[in-house]
Amino acid sequence: MTLDVATLDERNQSDKMGLRPLTFRRDIMKKQQGFTLIELIVVIVILGILAATALPRFLDVQQSAKVAALTGAAGAINSAANLAHAAQLVAGTASNASVTLGGSTVTMINGYPDTNTATGILFAANITANDWTVTGGNTVQLKNGPSATCQVVYTPATATLGPQVVTTSSGC
Repeated sequence: MTLDVATLDERNQSDKMGLRPLTFRRDIMKKQQGFTLIELIVVIVILGILAATALPRFLDVQQSAKVAALTGAAGAINSAANLAHAAQLVAGTASNASVTLGGSTVTMINGYPDTNTATGILFAANITANDWTVTGGNTVQLKNGPSATCQVVYTPATATLGPQVVTTSSGC
């Protein structure tokens, strides 16, 4: 086989420009058709490690959200009790007289809302059975959640002591 000068010049020019003959490129493409088994295993291991570190954080966020919802309910109950008490003081009525908040009547006992389910503290705080599990007009629990270890309990005022709002979040 004889090569003339023109053929050698073409090969040198294509090598200088970084080009390879078409058959050489085709051979490389045939060799690199997919990932090796080792590469796939490494990717799966890395994804497994990421999932193992993210899962506990996700579970912790759910617990924090439950506690935050319970704290919000306790805040709403406290605010409603204080607002109703202030409305009664401004009106100058007796400590057991009902007050009107936002156009709705709230029943009172000793100057604060009572635990009447229809018109008491939960009514004043706008806490309904649609969003919460309500027991006895004074206990609020997360809907479909744990019971006695994840709740807010309102104890109405007595003649000598104001109302008490106790949050239990150990089981949330």
